[in-house]
Amino acid sequence: ANMNNVRTKTLIKDADIVVVRFGEKYRQWNAAFDAGYAAALGKSIITLHPQSISHMLKEVNASASVVCEDASQVVDTLAYVINGDLPPPRDGDDFVPIADRLGAGNPNP
Repeated sequence: ANMNNVRTKTLIKDADIVVVRFGEKYRQWNAAFDAGYAAALGKSIITLHPQSISHMLKEVNASASVVCEDASQVVDTLAYVINGDLPPPRDGDDFVPIADRLGAGNPNP
């Protein structure tokens, strides 16, 4: 465990972005600790976890730059950060910009 701790700390220190994955089945205190360590070092954090445990992770998510619910969102985020590639809209061909959905008279376009 101690050798793994040294490895994890070294990898976090050397990282530009840290992705921290939480699952539903177990309380992953080590992942939360790693997220806190990354935050203390000023690293950009992406959290990945099911929506059902968002409330339990609200403080961790508050430190994250991005909160994802599935791995494809992490991939899309990294593609944007590294290459500037925006993912296609999640609603596909049915995508309607928010300004169009709210109407022309909306005071907050």
